[in-house]
Order: sequence, then C-alpha cells, then structure tokens
Amino acid sequence: MSGIIARWKSRLPVGPRTPIVTLGEGATPLIRADRLAARAGLKSGQVFLKLEGCNPTGSFKDRGMTLAVSKALEEGARGVLCASTGNTSASAAAYAARAGLRCVVFLPKGKVAAGKLAQAVMHGAEIAEVKGNFDRALALAVEAARAKGWALVNSSNPHRLEGQKTAAFEIVEQLGRAPAAQFMPVGNAGNITAYWRGYRELGVRPRMFGWQAAGAAPLVRGRPVDDPKTLATAIRIGRPVSWEGAVAARDESGGAIGAVGDAQIVAAQRLLAREEGVFCEPASAAPAAGLLKLARGGRVPEGPIVLVLTGHGLKDPDAASRQRPRLRRVPARGGLRL
Repeated sequence: MSGIIARWKSRLPVGPRTPIVTLGEGATPLIRADRLAARAGLKSGQVFLKLEGCNPTGSFKDRGMTLAVSKALEEGARGVLCASTGNTSASAAAYAARAGLRCVVFLPKGKVAAGKLAQAVMHGAEIAEVKGNFDRALALAVEAARAKGWALVNSSNPHRLEGQKTAAFEIVEQLGRAPAAQFMPVGNAGNITAYWRGYRELGVRPRMFGWQAAGAAPLVRGRPVDDPKTLATAIRIGRPVSWEGAVAARDESGGAIGAVGDAQIVAAQRLLAREEGVFCEPASAAPAAGLLKLARGGRVPEGPIVLVLTGHGLKDPDAASRQRPRLRRVPARGGLRL
C-alpha cells in the first residue's frame, strides 16, 4: 500500500483498527531550480522546489485529507464537510468518495477557481454556496458539523496537520539534510504550522518564511482582514484558523512572514513556468515572489532553500488564461518560418 500513512505510520495517530483511505498521496518531487536561483543572485543547487501539485488531486491538501477521512471513518462519521477556497473541497470530495462517505462543501460564491470547483462537483460533493468570503463559509461549516455530528475536515481538524507534517519528513529525506530556510504560501496557516511540527519532531530548525498576498495579509498587518482581495484564491483568507501556529513557526525558527503583490505573484508564476518548466497555481508562486523580493533587498538566507509549491497550475485555469499568448498566423500551405 502506498500513501503517507503507510510510509510514516509510526509518526501518525493511527492504529490497527484505523481504515486507511488513500489515493497514493505523498512522495512528491523535490527538484532544483537553478534559473530561479540565478535570478535571486544565488548559486546553482541552492534553491529547490517541493512540487505538492503532484499529489492525487493536485494540491498539498491530500496529505492531511487521507488521515482526516481515515479517522472520520474509524470514528463512525456518516459524512465529512468543510469550507474551502477550492483545494480543500476538491480533496475532501475525492477522499470522501474513496471512503464511501457523503461530503458537503461550503464555498464562497464566485470566489472558487474553476478547476477546483470542477473537481468537487465530479467527485459528487454537495455544494453549499455562501454569500460572503471564506471566513463566513467556515463559520457555517463549523455550525453544520456540530449540528449534524459530521467530521469537519478543515485545518482545524488536528489529523489534517498531522498528515501535512509528513512533507517536512520527505524534504529532509530527499535533501539529505534539513534546508536552511523554507518559503511557502500562507492562507489559513495550517500548512506552515504542520511543517514546523514535522521539523521539530525531527529535531531540526530551518527558518520558516511564509508569504501572503498583499491584499490578504492579516499576519503581516497583525490584525484580521475583513475583505481580503487577491487573485491568488487559495490564500484569500482574512482570519487564519492557525494564526498562533504560524506565528510560533515564524518566531521559533527565526523566520518571517511577508507579503507580495498580485503583480509579483503573476510574474513569479510565469517565471517558474517558462524558466523551470513548473506550472503552479498563483498562490504557489508567492514563495518565489518572496524570494525575489528578499533578493532585491540583499536579504536572502544562506544555505539550501526549499520553496513549497502547494498546488498545480491547472487548479486555476482562469488565472493562466489571462496571460496573452504570442500568436502567429500560419497559411494553410507553405508552413511556418522559425
């Protein structure tokens, strides 16, 4: 059996009676990004990309969802539900389908990328559209979970973070050591909390750098954002559930949480696609934008740096379609001169 539970069973809260619901998640590639490193004024072999978009539903959420749904099944839940900006709903729907459970997802109306919504629909999730942002959708999901007795599988579910911490184990294993620093997007802040938990369990302390979109940066501002705005839908969150965990990861590791603008995110997404061959969704490009921002100020950490790319670019095709292709008209006969 493949998947993160089988691989890291001794480090996870599972027992002989836990039914393992897996789609073969985890074991995602860690690749060098030498052209990005050069753009940041760094040496070859110093910057690496952790491609979490290679998980079964195209995002890092699968690491936590396999454990959350497995435990829900073990505890006799009749269904699972969540609030989502997209990736959580896609993952929850897929793993619920795998487990034979009902799934209800609360989505902020008109604010979920097409690729993610399509996944939830195809996996049979029941969609509840919410007039409001993610934070309102989460409040309704929490209320519904209490009323129905279903398993809430947002990052407030402790099993989600336990599953997600396994990515830290993989990075150390693949790199042969802990990175000096890790850059990653921050929305609801569960993932940076989970990675830091994993690193601490291994007894290592890379500096944790989280990156938010400038229009949705509550951790940078130090207060909630009531109306978060950014094209990076995965991190369009104004009240992170794991706020304290993210702050602890930042402070205990000697890292930082910063913000990058949408224009910087789009430019980094294009750079990764055209110079590294990696197509990621906008939120996943925030760490690359952050690295380049620090490089301009001469403040890049020394040593190996890992950038966590949390979701595949096909998750948000609308964002990519805004890029204008260079078109050349070709006659029916005569071919194209290159």
